[in-house]
Amino acid sequence: MNDTDPVGADAGVGRVDTKEELVNKLAQLSVSSDIATGLRYLTQHVGASCFLLARYDLVQEQGLDFIVSSDWPFDLVRRLATELAGVYARSTELDKCLSLFQPAFALLPEDAVIGTGLSREFCSMTLNVGRTRLSLMLLYRDGMILSPERLRNIGLLTGYFFSVTDNVNIRQERDFELTEREIECLFWISEGKTSDEIAVILGISRNTINNYITSVMRKTATKTRSEAIAYAVRNNLV
Repeated sequence: MNDTDPVGADAGVGRVDTKEELVNKLAQLSVSSDIATGLRYLTQHVGASCFLLARYDLVQEQGLDFIVSSDWPFDLVRRLATELAGVYARSTELDKCLSLFQPAFALLPEDAVIGTGLSREFCSMTLNVGRTRLSLMLLYRDGMILSPERLRNIGLLTGYFFSVTDNVNIRQERDFELTEREIECLFWISEGKTSDEIAVILGISRNTINNYITSVMRKTATKTRSEAIAYAVRNNLV
């Protein structure tokens, strides 16, 4: 994780007024892999104050490694990390699909310490870049009204910027791969087979099949077999 000091969106960046200027600036920053500055430009353009970009496809891992870049106050990031992970884990696969590029607003906990003048309401928006699922979360000033249309544009530009930024510190692919056996199990459950039937087909025990399927759901951050199948179809695994 980087850039977690509460520096705000206007720290060290000049103003860009048009979408074309912003796209050009992001293209320049992608060459130097300066994702934090790019996110500050995006945050400033929408009228917000602080950004947090998280990789929800890594949310089940320990610690704060799923935070790509942020200038939220560090204690606030640490305070909300478990809560953010929990909310995402409780969402169904359909909810996740329907939420793409749709700005959503929520309140920070009463005991959360925020910067002076910032609203306790924050905006979040999810987006996909290939198999990578991201969430952009914005803090803004009290009384500020963010434009839904501009927020959606910023979501699209965030996806563009993330996809073209060549940064070895940003894991573009997940650190794990499904094993051949796990993919076989995914295929057979997508065909409607039960654990007992898959055990017969593959010539291994029912308990082993269930272990493979549990491993698949852990790796893909899904909660049910149906969600695991939806994940597999979406990512061309079966």
